[in-house]
Amino acid sequence: MAPTNDTPVKQALVSDRAPQPAGPYSQGIVSGDLLFTAGFGPQDRAHGNAVAETVGEQTRQVLRNIEAVLAEHGATLDHVLKTTVHLADLADFDEFNAAYQEFFSTPYPVRTTVGSQLANILVEIDVVARVAA
Repeated sequence: MAPTNDTPVKQALVSDRAPQPAGPYSQGIVSGDLLFTAGFGPQDRAHGNAVAETVGEQTRQVLRNIEAVLAEHGATLDHVLKTTVHLADLADFDEFNAAYQEFFSTPYPVRTTVGSQLANILVEIDVVARVAA
């Protein structure tokens, strides 16, 4: 169904349980039956900084941040179709993967994992989920 003049093309999602954007972007956007999140790092909303030292601990915090944004639209990680993962060091993949697997069930979302230069964090993840329109 094509949007009409009074049907918003996109709706911003804001969670008070996830870190606030550090720039001009939304935590999440819903458009039709798709939900897109920003790339989240391991920051804790209460403290505003990375809460863990290891990639496994940081991955868990990142996924808790994403869960908070998904919940704003009544979605869970089970609704996630695709993840994009940035690792500061691809040598950390096994530890990252073990923590990541704790949060997802089969069928797992498709995933792209790349090595990236990250600012003082070890992992950043964004997701695309299918939700009720």
